[in-house]
Amino acid sequence: MTVKTKEALRLRRRRRVRAKVRGSAERPRISVFRSNRGITAQLIDDQAGHTLAAVNWTEPGLRELRGSEQARKAGELLAQRAAAAGIQAAVFDRGGYQYHGRVQALADGAREGGLSF
Repeated sequence: MTVKTKEALRLRRRRRVRAKVRGSAERPRISVFRSNRGITAQLIDDQAGHTLAAVNWTEPGLRELRGSEQARKAGELLAQRAAAAGIQAAVFDRGGYQYHGRVQALADGAREGGLSF
């Protein structure tokens, strides 16, 4: 019996989700990465292989916030950048993480900012 680490199990879930979720120029994929210190999200056009917009927890408006408040603000900021790029709809890729806590807060913030998915 093999013992898998939490990271190996997350990567397996991530591959399973990525097999089903694809982003396009009209409806890009929101890719989420969550670390212990912060959260990062990108709008990715998988057909062209380009990042259309991104947000990182190290940005000045997000750095001093903690937890789900940081994630909510990051989602709102990503939605603003998406609107500036002419994007109204996206596909959410949770990256193998549970749709709970900071990942859910980021999605809620993006919806409040005007993105639909």
